[in-house]
Amino acid sequence: MSKKKQKKQKVIYYDDNSTIADMSNIPHARKPDAPRAPRSTFREKMKTYFSAVKMMIFPMCVVLFILALLFLILMLLAR
Repeated sequence: MSKKKQKKQKVIYYDDNSTIADMSNIPHARKPDAPRAPRSTFREKMKTYFSAVKMMIFPMCVVLFILALLFLILMLLAR
């Protein structure tokens, strides 16, 4: 009772005929001798965060106004 192992079929991409497991063209994330990028400070992170929040205040208020207006219209129609 010997069982023969079936070979698994390789999955091939249609564009370049390479298998999914072929990782030869992917660059490594970090080379050992590459210099590290400078890290951002807490102050820079907070400055970025608050500038993004300031940018989104007006659109948020517009959306809240539209939702409140729709709510009031639906409440008046439901009477």
